Amino acid sequence: MTISDGQIVAVLRPFVRACGPVLDSLRDADPFGLQAQGAEGLAGVESGLKAKLVNGVTSVKVPGTDAWARMSGHDRSSWWMNRVGRFAAVLTAVPGLGGALADRVPVQDTVGAASQGLLLCAIAGEYGVTDVGTRVRLIAWVLFGRDIPPGLAAGRDETAEAGATARLTEDLAAAARKHGKATVGAAAGTLWRLGRSLRELTEALEKRPRGRLLHRAIGKVPVVGVAGSYLSERAGLQEAWQRAHVWLTEHAPPATAAR
Repeated sequence: MTISDGQIVAVLRPFVRACGPVLDSLRDADPFGLQAQGAEGLAGVESGLKAKLVNGVTSVKVPGTDAWARMSGHDRSSWWMNRVGRFAAVLTAVPGLGGALADRVPVQDTVGAASQGLLLCAIAGEYGVTDVGTRVRLIAWVLFGRDIPPGLAAGRDETAEAGATARLTEDLAAAARKHGKATVGAAAGTLWRLGRSLRELTEALEKRPRGRLLHRAIGKVPVVGVAGSYLSERAGLQEAWQRAHVWLTEHAPPATAAR
């Protein structure tokens, strides 16, 4: 069965809106309190791997700092690729990610799809693209090879869209009510929900950048699997970034397209 452009838009508009609070947290020097909560949130992860992943996620150069202001557009996009990739690697290592559903839905594919969508939303912001419709068109083109008309991407059913967005971010909302901020567990749950929403587009998802075959094979090997999965998805993120640059150079506002 062919997936229509309308079906893609119906999934991507809530996805883009739900990416907002995740990206807001990733802008922090210690996203989701990974350093502060690491011992609890990543319990069960091998200590050396945990330290490497968590240290890789944290950074002095974060949006809003003087160092960030001095970075080029290319460097900012590269920062986002590293931040999103390492963030996904950390959460993939969280024991029980996806619960029983993980037995039926591959964790790497699910997290990988969500990571690429997150990265595209982040990079779009660096090109001055902030509206949901244009970000929907970007993701559809990069991940699914679809050229969505602007009018269709603008959306029509605000009520249904708001409800779907709330379901995608309910873990973050619950953590905010209980802890006053997002937690590692809430981040993992949200990334899982985001990835599952994209996997509803199963037929179209086969087009998303997947990384090198060797890295994907290593990702299936016990013990070194996390490293292989990270390398594979990092290569996929790199390809998604390159595709995004091509599209955004043509469609971003003139003042920011060449950043």
